[in-house]
Amino acid sequence: MTDQDRDGTYGTEKQPARSRRRFPGISSRAYEHPADRSALVALRKLSGFDTVFKALSGLLPERSLRLLFLSDSVRVSEAQFPHLHTMLLDACYILDLEKVPPMYVTQNPVPNAMCVGLDEPIIVVTTGLVELLDEEEMRAVVGHEVGHALSGHSVYRTVLLFLTSLAVKVAWIPLGNVAIMAIVTALREWFRKSELSADRAGLLVGQDLSASMRGLMKMAGGNHLHEMNTDAFLAQAEEYEAGGDLRDSVLKILNVLPRTHPFTTVRAAELKRWSGSRDHQRLMDGHYPRRDEDKDTKVSDSFRQSASGYAEEVRTSKDPLMKLVTDLADGAGDLGGRLRDRFTGGNRPNGNPGTGPEGPSGGDGRG
Repeated sequence: MTDQDRDGTYGTEKQPARSRRRFPGISSRAYEHPADRSALVALRKLSGFDTVFKALSGLLPERSLRLLFLSDSVRVSEAQFPHLHTMLLDACYILDLEKVPPMYVTQNPVPNAMCVGLDEPIIVVTTGLVELLDEEEMRAVVGHEVGHALSGHSVYRTVLLFLTSLAVKVAWIPLGNVAIMAIVTALREWFRKSELSADRAGLLVGQDLSASMRGLMKMAGGNHLHEMNTDAFLAQAEEYEAGGDLRDSVLKILNVLPRTHPFTTVRAAELKRWSGSRDHQRLMDGHYPRRDEDKDTKVSDSFRQSASGYAEEVRTSKDPLMKLVTDLADGAGDLGGRLRDRFTGGNRPNGNPGTGPEGPSGGDGRG
């Protein structure tokens, strides 16, 4: 891939009229969510891990996927969906991804996009998504998928797709599905974190927070922006994160387990927070880790950063379960009373859990 010419051309395509900052040699560590980064660095440091995964290529349907998209989808190029082709080249230029991945548009009314492939990533977007988003919103999505490619997520995404399909096929085998679903559950947890990373990559490519927000709102509510409001949408995320009691916290966990993506309002709130962070500002100022430094990355450093990120998330979270964890870590007493109050959403007289006149279980014994 050649550098951008002085006249603004990149290959045979023109750069968008609005100037965007480029990030030469950027490492995916620059935008990866702490949990995502920690998991990937640990996996990459395991001797032969990628080799073992690629050895599964005989079992995985990658070749079939490539032939399927080639035969029954439209490959993005200068001749087909040229505006998407320009976005793809632009995204690869901004994130300095040397090999531009093939991109396909497939007929599906459900708005979706994915990056799959073992040896080489493939980006696939549905017609539902292309028809739903405007140009700047779509640019953030293309940047999102290029971020997946740069991070190496396509390998694990392909494995997840394969194992999810396999789990359905072996569901009748006693205990056979249990082991596979354990792996699928772990991969889904990682992939949800990787989506937060890719959202950040999309913002780095589009460099337009409002477009990223609009895209997420459309994914949640359809093409009715005139009926939606960004502040109100973000308020939903705050209500979701803070509302209810411990029962709601448990239900949130159960609701998200079968999903590969975080809830849309949560993604919007996460991206908004990161866009205003010091890390994002330093990155935009040109201070970021480079790929040529990746080989020197220590697993211990990644885990330390991840632990710090989790600690901050717990400390600032408004979720009842996280608040309870913080209270206990701060040495708060009366565990039984706090657990009951958090599950019931109630407080004791004078705000002192467990010390009311009716005793520890209340007047009717039901708590």
